[in-house]
Amino acid sequence: MADKIRVLLSEEEVNRRISEVAEVISKDYEGKEIHLICILKGGVFFTCELAKRLNVPVSLDFMSVSSYGDDTKSSGVVRILKDLDEPLEGKEVLIVEDIIDSGRTLAYLIEVLKQRGPKSIRLCTLLDKPERRVKKQVKVDYTCFTIPDEFVVGYGLDYAQKYRNLPYIGVVEQ
Repeated sequence: MADKIRVLLSEEEVNRRISEVAEVISKDYEGKEIHLICILKGGVFFTCELAKRLNVPVSLDFMSVSSYGDDTKSSGVVRILKDLDEPLEGKEVLIVEDIIDSGRTLAYLIEVLKQRGPKSIRLCTLLDKPERRVKKQVKVDYTCFTIPDEFVVGYGLDYAQKYRNLPYIGVVEQ
């Protein structure tokens, strides 16, 4: 049985908003270099599109963190599956996420990364679900879209590893 997917945010809306957020980030980091940390796997689509639109020097690293497995709800247990390749000492770090909901993963990750001596850590997300936030201390600096509490796919977001390649944000309706 094929899943039906309802478009929540069109490809055009997503591309336009990423450009707007990149402009703000470029102004905020003017005269500085940003070290982007892409949270895999979902964040790779957004990170690439964001990086292409930034007007400041960018370096890039990747981290894989999991709290979902193949389920639609976070297990609450955060595991680092792939750590960074580069040290963070003295760097202006911008964590790039596909979606933030409970904040558990990011709260844990930010604490881990702070111990590595970056000059600053900020957070950028394609999608934010603040009504699901459990960890209120997670402050999102740059948000493309605030969305309702629905399980979304596309633009890197998956459901059991499917639908990442959709060029829009959709809701799986079963």
